[in-house]
Amino acid sequence: MSTPDDARSAGDRHLPVLLQRCVDLLAPALTEPGSVLVDCTLGMGGHTEAVLEQVPTARVVGIDRDTQALRLAGERLARFGERFTPVHAVYDEIGEVVAELGLDGVQGVLMDLGVSSLQLDEAGRGFAYAQDAPLDMRMDQTRGATAADVLNTYDERALVRVLREYGEERFAPRIARAIVRRREERPWERTGELADLVRASIPAAARRTGGNPSKRTFQALRIEVNGELEVLERAVPAAIEALATGGRIVVESYQSLEDRIVKRAISRGTTSSAPAGLPVEPETHKPYLEALTRGAEEADEAELERNPRAASVRLRAARRVRPTPDHMRSAAPARQSTRHATQQPARKHTKEDRR
Repeated sequence: MSTPDDARSAGDRHLPVLLQRCVDLLAPALTEPGSVLVDCTLGMGGHTEAVLEQVPTARVVGIDRDTQALRLAGERLARFGERFTPVHAVYDEIGEVVAELGLDGVQGVLMDLGVSSLQLDEAGRGFAYAQDAPLDMRMDQTRGATAADVLNTYDERALVRVLREYGEERFAPRIARAIVRRREERPWERTGELADLVRASIPAAARRTGGNPSKRTFQALRIEVNGELEVLERAVPAAIEALATGGRIVVESYQSLEDRIVKRAISRGTTSSAPAGLPVEPETHKPYLEALTRGAEEADEAELERNPRAASVRLRAARRVRPTPDHMRSAAPARQSTRHATQQPARKHTKEDRR
């Protein structure tokens, strides 16, 4: 069923972060006819639209776990016909997606991490602590446990772990204890109730700085519900392996836990694996990636004025210069696929019910 917000187009609802910078970094790898970019976090299609408009030789495969985003992006990008292919998947499945499309490798990969504007702006999704809504927080609303399930079933120790590891919340024990006490009276259902409890659990002095005190708890729950960091740990190496020689990867992160994972994967590829002290570096130990950014790039003042949500972005990019040596191929953790095998041209997705 459509909602009032669906009346607005995807373009009206989302302003992509560092849009032109991303296009400029990816475009040199997409100049040959039929070059393929995998937009691993399609969202509402802003980055993909810019690539398809500015790089006429490029095709884009758009991956998202959020069926609503796929539908809206499909409507936005239908004018590009077969140059755009939407896929309902989690982006750590990039290897399977590329293989099933019959591709040996791709020329570009883009990841714009974290929660999307669509998910934040729609109160009913439960991502925003400023709006009262059901405690859902699933990027793919067709499956999986909700934030309410986590709050109502995890024991106190597990809740402390989630809040500390994923929210970097120093008052995690206080908040977890209060969550467990509260659910003994009635189950957790609403975001507003959680935001009130977090505020009450944090000392007044600590509430005076750092923005809304609920931000860290909501971030932690969202990451837990969607398995975001585990997915990212698998996704970045898989994306690098999907790149053909000369291909480029661009990743935008919005918090330190994400950026640390991205930095580690790129640094692994841009650093020689030869033991220290060898007089000659063996060919098999030379770097297989070349960094395209010096460290992590941040938004400048013009970008921040245009798009305040760019305040925390950290952008890293690299180019594949050679195949990954066998001894450097990381063994990805096992993952159970939950993907819908529905890869169709965008024009066939415009009426589908909708991460």
